[in-house]
Amino acid sequence: MPLWRMLPGLLRDPLRELVALADAAEGEVIRLNVGTIRPYLVTEPAHVQHILRDNAANYTRGGRSMLWRPVRRFTGEGIMSDGPEWQASRARMQPHFTAKRIDSLVDTMSHAVSEAVDGFEEPARTGRWLDIGAELGRVICRAISSVFFADRVSLADQLRIVAAQDTIVTALRARLLLPFVPDAVPVPGDRALRRATGVVDDIMLPLVRAELAHPRDSDDLLAALTRARDADGRPLDERRVRDDVVASFATATETTYAVLTWLWPILDAHPAIAERLYAELDEVVGTDRVISREQLVALTYTRSVVDELLRMYPAGWLLPRAALADDVIGGTRIPAGSIVVVSSYITQRLARYWDRPDTFDPDRFRADQPRRSHRYAYFPFGGGPHQCLGNHLFNLEAPLVVATILSRYRFRLREPGMPPKQLAAALRPGRPVVMALTPVHEQRPA
Repeated sequence: MPLWRMLPGLLRDPLRELVALADAAEGEVIRLNVGTIRPYLVTEPAHVQHILRDNAANYTRGGRSMLWRPVRRFTGEGIMSDGPEWQASRARMQPHFTAKRIDSLVDTMSHAVSEAVDGFEEPARTGRWLDIGAELGRVICRAISSVFFADRVSLADQLRIVAAQDTIVTALRARLLLPFVPDAVPVPGDRALRRATGVVDDIMLPLVRAELAHPRDSDDLLAALTRARDADGRPLDERRVRDDVVASFATATETTYAVLTWLWPILDAHPAIAERLYAELDEVVGTDRVISREQLVALTYTRSVVDELLRMYPAGWLLPRAALADDVIGGTRIPAGSIVVVSSYITQRLARYWDRPDTFDPDRFRADQPRRSHRYAYFPFGGGPHQCLGNHLFNLEAPLVVATILSRYRFRLREPGMPPKQLAAALRPGRPVVMALTPVHEQRPA
């Protein structure tokens, strides 16, 4: 696909143009000519499965693969790498992210989210406008800190981490868009990335060192990793613990933040969906300030709203890989060393797999709906060996945050309409989503 044919659409709306190309290709692999790199765009679910699961060993996150190299400037080696380091980190961390383990955290996280949402009382009372993205970052950081660090990170430091991660996601954009530029050549954002990474290290490394020096008998992630041993039975060094803790914390917070920031303009644009959501919350949660496990299970429409958000606005929208050896995908030869790109955003909007793909419709995910025609028509958390460890955590945390906020408050946007999409390490709104809150009890009849 030559650049001249794509350029007008890419300049207007890059993701819309790529979805249109994928729809027109009808399942074929597309080679994109974007200057010095010519990646293969793979969107057909069966082909995505081949890359992420069936032949995953041939498609690495290392080498020339764009995105992963700049991301590892922040996350380091370990769970975000590949090969033996990744395998060892994943084996150590997997037990902490199982469905059973995450289910045991409901009460802890529910109390943490409730306490964080208490901070909305003053702005709701005074009518102060809120950047809901920043506020969600605060709420989510508080919840994840409670289960990763047993609340050993102060509120002030949590806010510093939120600000640093916001800088990092934006700073990585230039490296993502310029993957052919060597690391030694500076690009815009590099200095901000170094400063923000330094802020995170200033908070995390002292925690890691203190834990290594005086281990606690606790089951939070930090304590568990500092007690872990490598293949030779030796304690992990502080850098390896830091890398896995930081990577896990960053992905657990960023994914939820990025996805839920789209919720408010979506609900504003779809009042009927908003009313169904409010009705479920009124019935199941009522005036309770801390949501129980039983209530969370009963919030089926809330869960469907979150699933549809994941379909339309997946945080991990781009998954590039580098081919180690020659391969064939759908009749297309993929030479060794090629960059191959899969995108949940694109595949999850293909018209041949999704009816009205650009319409927000939570009913797609009702339990009584037929199964999707292919497992990889919907893969917001990736798939195969590298599927995101935090998918169960997101499926607990996101509905919990939505339910806690909207059982207490209604909202009004300062600027109605869907924000533009910002293509960075995660898919975020291209402008702040600013809104005012009104307590629900002021709207309910006496």
